[in-house]
Amino acid sequence: MAERRPLIAANWKMHPIPDGALDVDSAYRTRSDIDVLVFPTALELHQCIDAKLMVGAQYGHWEPSGAHTGDISMPMLAQIGCRSVLCGHSERRQGHGETNAIVIQQVIAALEAGLHPILCIGETQKEREAGKAQTVVQEQIAGAPLEQELTIAYEPVWAIGSGKSATPADAQQMHAYIRSLLPVHVREQIRILYGGSVQPANASSLLEQPDIDGALVGGAALDPAQFQAIVYAAVSPPSPHD
Repeated sequence: MAERRPLIAANWKMHPIPDGALDVDSAYRTRSDIDVLVFPTALELHQCIDAKLMVGAQYGHWEPSGAHTGDISMPMLAQIGCRSVLCGHSERRQGHGETNAIVIQQVIAALEAGLHPILCIGETQKEREAGKAQTVVQEQIAGAPLEQELTIAYEPVWAIGSGKSATPADAQQMHAYIRSLLPVHVREQIRILYGGSVQPANASSLLEQPDIDGALVGGAALDPAQFQAIVYAAVSPPSPHD
């Protein structure tokens, strides 16, 4: 990775808090050499915030208030102590009909509320096979306030929860392309995470790539030992190549 401070994010999705995650010495705590973010369910945000973890929400509505049954606004999330929010995770794009325009509204609303948005982008298998991967991510980024403080997470949809991951070379190629889309004066400051079946076995080879600044971890984030191994991979120097 480059000089950007690494970030490992645990997306627990619709699962309970892993055993021991709230302990003072758990792998889910930010350290002096790495940022660690956890994304629990909305019901468990308070519990994680009270335990002094660095906490983000899995979703926030772009309107500050109103007749939006079941939703939570960005200012509400900030008020209870959330630091970050996921915007446009593929499972919400596909399962909840979130369009590119809606996701960008979420990013803007998060910034206005003082939250750090993580803009999730990535192509499907069909789009990749059609040679449209770069076009898709370019369209997903278009309109985002890239000159403000945010993070991008590249998560190829075909890799999420599948056990399949992009090769380190393929992931680096896409991350480099995404970085090329950023404004020149912030290009080297914005962190770009990789998400998609990140495991202890592939974490080092992914995280040693120059444009991969961390990981958005799903399944492996539910296992403290696996997650700890991924965190260690982000801060340990890569093995020398022969």
